[in-house]
Amino acid sequence: MSTTPPLMPELAALTGDDSMLTRRFGKEVINYYAGSRLNRYSFLRSDAAFLSKAATSDSARFVVLKDLNPFVVDKRKLALSTYDDVQRLVEELFEQTDAQRTKDYDSTAEPPVLVVFLGMVDGGDAIFQTSEHGEVKGQPFFALDVTPKGRRKGLAETWVKTQEDKGLRIATDTRSLSLHSEAAAMFAQARSIIDWNTRNTFCAGCGNPNLSVAAGYKRICPPTSRKGSSGATQLADCPTRHGVSNVCFPRTDPTMIAAVVSADGQRILLGRQSRWPPHWHSALAGFLEPGESIEEAVRREVWEEAGVRVGRVVVHSTQPWPYPSSLMIGAIAQALPGDGETISLNDKELESARWFTFEEVRTALAQTAGGLGAPPPKDYKQGDLRVPPPQAIANRLMTAVVEGYLSGNPKI
Repeated sequence: MSTTPPLMPELAALTGDDSMLTRRFGKEVINYYAGSRLNRYSFLRSDAAFLSKAATSDSARFVVLKDLNPFVVDKRKLALSTYDDVQRLVEELFEQTDAQRTKDYDSTAEPPVLVVFLGMVDGGDAIFQTSEHGEVKGQPFFALDVTPKGRRKGLAETWVKTQEDKGLRIATDTRSLSLHSEAAAMFAQARSIIDWNTRNTFCAGCGNPNLSVAAGYKRICPPTSRKGSSGATQLADCPTRHGVSNVCFPRTDPTMIAAVVSADGQRILLGRQSRWPPHWHSALAGFLEPGESIEEAVRREVWEEAGVRVGRVVVHSTQPWPYPSSLMIGAIAQALPGDGETISLNDKELESARWFTFEEVRTALAQTAGGLGAPPPKDYKQGDLRVPPPQAIANRLMTAVVEGYLSGNPKI
C-alpha cells in the first residue's frame, strides 16, 4: 500500500503559458476534481495483454472503493493498494480479450469483480509492451470495486476488515472536499466509472444482463450465451445490435452553474436552498435539457429559479462532479437592465434569491473555510453572507467576478 503521488502544480501544457487566449481571458482555471496527471490511454483499454501486464506489475496501484467510498490513509490521502494487496479479490485479471469474453459470455453467471483502468502517470522506469502501439512508459493506476455482494461477499468483507486493521478507513464524507486535489481527481474518475457500471448491468434495449468491456468504459449486449460447458445459444434479438453498434458508453450529465452579475456590474445574484446552513448562498445551477445550448440553459434556469432575465453568457471554466457523473459548466452571465433584474421564484426550487454587492461577496469569500457542514470561521459575523469553499466551482465563479473578470483584466 502507498499513498497518493504528490500534486503536479500545473499541467505541462499550461506551464509558463502566455498564449493569446490567456492574455485575453486570464489564466485557465483547473477546478477541484479536475487536473489529474493520469494519461487515460483510452486506445489501450481493449489491449488485454497490456492491461494484464500493467495490472499485475509491481508498479501498479489500485484505488479501492466500497459502496462508492474510497479507502484513505487520512482525510487528504487516498490509500493506493498494490497488486499483491488485492490479488485474492480479482479473478483472471484481463487474461481474456473482450472478443473472447464476449464469445464465452454466460448471462446466468455472476460477473467478476469490477476492475477499471484509470490510466498511467507518464515517466518513471516501468515499461510495458502494447499490442499495436509499441512501448509505453509510466505507472499504471486502476480502480477496484470491493462492495461485498454475491458469492464473494464473505471474501470482500474479510478483506475490508484486514485493511481497517492496517489503519486505513473508508471515507464516507467525500463531499466535504477534503481530499488532496490530485487524490480528488483520481477518486472522481474512479467513482463515476464504477457507479455507471453498477447502475447499468442490464441492457436498455432488451433487459438482459450485459457485459462490461474496454476495462470498464463500455458495456455490450452479447448475441449469445453459454452455460457451464454447454455450447453457446443464441439470445433474443436486441435493438442495440442494429445500426451503428451495440455499445453503451458512460454517461456524463451536463449542468450549468452561473454567477449572474447585475446590469450595472455591481452586484451578484445568489440563491439559497432550505437544506443549507443559515445564511449560506451559492450560484444558480441546473441540468441542461436535450436540444438546449449552454447559453440557453443559463437563461432558462436563472429565469425559472429567480425570475431574472439574462443577456450575455460566457463560459468561464468547468468541473467534473462525481455524484454521480455531472460536468458542471461554469458561466458568468449578465442580467438585462430594468425589469430583467426583478426577482421572482418561479419554480419554487429555491428558498430565496438575493442580489449581493461585490463587497459583500468579497468579504464572504475571504471568510470561507471548510465544506458545506463546516462551522463559520472565527471572524464570521452572525447574519453575514456565507458561500461555498474554494473547491466548489461556485466559489471560483464568484471570485473571478469580484477580481475583475468583467473588466477584461481578470486575476483568475
